[in-house]
Amino acid sequence: MDEVEKAEPDLRVRLVDVGAQLLAQEGLGSLTLREIARRAGVSHGAPRRYFPTHLELLSAIARRGFTELAARVTTTLADGTAPPRAQLTELGRTYLEFALDNPGMYELMFRHDLLESGHLRLRDTSLPLFGLLVELVGRARPDADARAVSGALWANLHGIAQLWRWGSLRLATGADDFEPLLRASLEAHLGPEDGR
Repeated sequence: MDEVEKAEPDLRVRLVDVGAQLLAQEGLGSLTLREIARRAGVSHGAPRRYFPTHLELLSAIARRGFTELAARVTTTLADGTAPPRAQLTELGRTYLEFALDNPGMYELMFRHDLLESGHLRLRDTSLPLFGLLVELVGRARPDADARAVSGALWANLHGIAQLWRWGSLRLATGADDFEPLLRASLEAHLGPEDGR
């Protein structure tokens, strides 16, 4: 064990910090165990003591992303007195802003292999956000299957985030920002706005 490893009180947290920074700076392709260890200043085998597989380290980094997104949503909806439709608009805006501000993290968070692997119960970290969406949709559309509408709305928001990031939606729609697309998505899934 080198001196840096001895001096690091919580190497597990440091590895996740470095991984998140590397992801933000260089994208998903840069997240190798060896590169994270190098940037953390530890031997290339050190991460394996905390994360026996690459998927486990990636899951820990993705969990950080879900935690950050949940914190943003909680802050956005802290008042809780707005009508459900207004809260859904704010939730959608927060989701899209997070995705566009953190493209590498966003891509990592929704990797099927991580969610299916069961590492760190990552799915349990993501499901409460969907549960909140279902609850708000249920209040805005009591006549509909809230889970189905929420799934379709989430897929729509996810598509907006990806296509906006790739530049496709700006090219196709001529929109300067995603706001008109967010409003159209909400109207498509919730019906015309009526104050609910």
